[in-house]
Amino acid sequence: MKEKIKERENLRRILEDLRKEGKRIVFTNGCFDLLHAGHVRYLRQARALGDRLVVGINSDPSVRGLKGPLRPILPLGERAEILSSLECVDFITVFDEPTPLEVISLLKPHVLVKGGDWTKEAIVGKEVVEGSGGRVVILPFVQGASTSNLIETVLKRYEKKN
Repeated sequence: MKEKIKERENLRRILEDLRKEGKRIVFTNGCFDLLHAGHVRYLRQARALGDRLVVGINSDPSVRGLKGPLRPILPLGERAEILSSLECVDFITVFDEPTPLEVISLLKPHVLVKGGDWTKEAIVGKEVVEGSGGRVVILPFVQGASTSNLIETVLKRYEKKN
């Protein structure tokens, strides 16, 4: 499964060849810390929008910058390995920046996908994708399916009762 994990410049070349074959490239990104059913449904729906799904995954320092010092729960290697085991995910690339703008600008996907907890105006890379003739798709949010909710549930169930 590690063959799905690509350095971004190598991935750019691969996607360029796939574009020449007429393949439609879909991109999404996230931390994907403690993968849950909401993530899986979302990734399957994203993959259905094209021929190849590229997932940009935040590095550990990037996750800490976004989610705080206690995150990620799972280190990058494990998060990437879990994602790469999903049939719907074709490629994974890691980014250290707070946003995926550099990756999106380099890879130029046909479709940029985010979850329903985003507004179109707030989606990073929207201008890049739409400016090159692509489209931005917001998929429905799966209520209650979040890593934060999972963490809360575990803490509540296993907290020590005095």
